Parts: sequence; C-alpha cells; structure tokens
Amino acid sequence: MTQTSSRGAIWLEKLAPHAQRLNGLCASVQVADGQLNGENVRFIAVVPDAQNHYPRAAQGEVGLLEGWTLAKVVNKTREEDKNSTVKRPIVAVIDVPSQAYGRREEAFGIHQALAGAAGAYANARLDGHPVIGLIVGKAMSGAFLAHGYQANRLIALNDQGVLVHAMGKASAARITLRSVEALEKLAATIPPMAYDVNNFATLGLLSDLLNVGDPDAPSDADVAMVEIALHKAISDARQDASLKIRLGASNRHSSSLVRERIRATW
Repeated sequence: MTQTSSRGAIWLEKLAPHAQRLNGLCASVQVADGQLNGENVRFIAVVPDAQNHYPRAAQGEVGLLEGWTLAKVVNKTREEDKNSTVKRPIVAVIDVPSQAYGRREEAFGIHQALAGAAGAYANARLDGHPVIGLIVGKAMSGAFLAHGYQANRLIALNDQGVLVHAMGKASAARITLRSVEALEKLAATIPPMAYDVNNFATLGLLSDLLNVGDPDAPSDADVAMVEIALHKAISDARQDASLKIRLGASNRHSSSLVRERIRATW
C-alpha cells in the first residue's frame, strides 16, 4: 500500500531506526520495537495511507481500521507482558489530524473502534505499562482521544505545527456560528479554545514541552533530547502512575476544586 510521509512516520523511524514493523496490521498503523536507555519499548504511530480501504482515513486520520488495530496492538502488548514483573513502556507517537468522518464510519461504529483503542491504552496504563504520548504534529478530536490521550504522561514538541484541539478550526467555527477569524480572536483570550501547544501547556496536561530544531527533519541532538524526555517520563510514570499531574496548572484550579468537593461529599 502507498504511504505518504508524516511527522508520525518520521519520528517513529528516528526513535526506532531500522526496526522491523510488526506484521499483520493495516498499513496506517505502524508499530516498531526499539530501545530507550537499554530497555525495550514499543512505539506506535498512525500514518497516512493513500490506498486506505476507507478514503476518509487516507491522510492519517484514525478511523475504523486504525481504532481496532490500535486496540489489537496494545492488548497484544498487555498479553505478552502479563507475567512480567516490569511492564514494557508503550510510546504513542502522535500526529493525527482528526478522526475519520464519513457515513460508512458512522454506520460501522467508529465510536466503538475508537473507544476500543482508548480502552486498550487505559487498561495498559492500569496494568502497569508506562504509557507515554509524544505529540509531534496534530492531536485532534477523537483521534487524539483514541491514540495517546490515555497516557500516563504527555510530551509535546514546541512548534507551530503542533496543534491540539477537540475539532478543526473550520468545524469549530461552524458549530459556534462564528467565522474562523472570530474563533481565533476568541481563542487568544480563552486557553481551552486555542489550538497552539503553548496554550495547551497552560492546562497542565503536558509533562514536558521540548524545543527541537526541526520537527520535520530532526537532528541527532533533537532525537537525543526527545529520548531523554521519554526516559524521564517513563521513570516518573513508574513512580506515580496516576493522572493527578494534569491538575497541577493554575488554569486547572477550578477542576481541582470541583474534585476536592466531590470527594468530600462522597
């Protein structure tokens, strides 16, 4: 099948150079087993596939095949490590522009496919696998929820090509009855409405924001910086597997307060 390049594919190759891809999967889900600091790590990326059986998922979107394949891979990893004392880290390399929108996707249950992927990642985390999400490009809508958002720790590259949001700008403008220009103006004052990774970082969801030279053609120094950050995130996740780190930012004060009052009430 024909594939086009993406940041997900580029970084997968950089982090697991020349590693053989896991066989028996759809072409748009690439899995490579590499090493970090002498430890075996499973890297997973969703990449474009121009010949995808579902055209709506040809540009790297997460659709039916991708959702179920991600679930298959992560659950396979859990099964392989079920008797291991130390669980293998799983790194989701994230560059996903959207979930796949289409009539066939809706009819065939894309909500179940993506839920299956998200559930597999969550169960891997609960099993003790350090699950790390590395955002190298776009992390949009249900695609991000299915591939990476359930991670113990999220790391992102500090670059204008890294975008995080629930939906694309055009879609968000339509649903809020605004122009794209008006939406961008609103996003400048309300961090959760913004798309850029720096605003996303203020929500406390990132454990690290990395300044690399060129995300599209990373140097050895760029790769080394990311590998160090991944190793640290894996170590941190093993010491504290909870997601409470996500509530530490000042912009999450109200979220923390709500949770405290709910716990007190219950």
